[in-house]
Amino acid sequence: MGRPFYEWLEGRCYACKMCHCNLASATELVSRQFHSKHGRAYLFNTAVNLSSGPREERMMTTGLHVVCDVYCSKCMWPVGWKYELAYEKSQKYKEGKVILERACVVDINTASSSSDDDEMQDQIGQEGAETDSDDY
Repeated sequence: MGRPFYEWLEGRCYACKMCHCNLASATELVSRQFHSKHGRAYLFNTAVNLSSGPREERMMTTGLHVVCDVYCSKCMWPVGWKYELAYEKSQKYKEGKVILERACVVDINTASSSSDDDEMQDQIGQEGAETDSDDY
């Protein structure tokens, strides 16, 4: 089978909650106004490091769509779905786009400058321990 290849994203991105594999760049974010069975969800133009399940018709709040569930390619955790086809004309903009469920991803920043590293070291030195934060 060979060694799997995972794409690395620079800057602020969203990663799998389970294994922290990069999934989508924050620059590809289209909308935060979506909802899923687990709560909030985000719509992205493109995403990487995903495996797709079978295509199926699914009734959503905005009508009938053909979608396929998407999974993190590294750990196979379900993270959302991809819109393959929208029957309603007003929903055609979703075709080819990916929904990532907020409960399944974490927000990370892969780009750190040396000044950020220096500031972090100063904080650790002054406080004696790293601070907890939900933001990455």
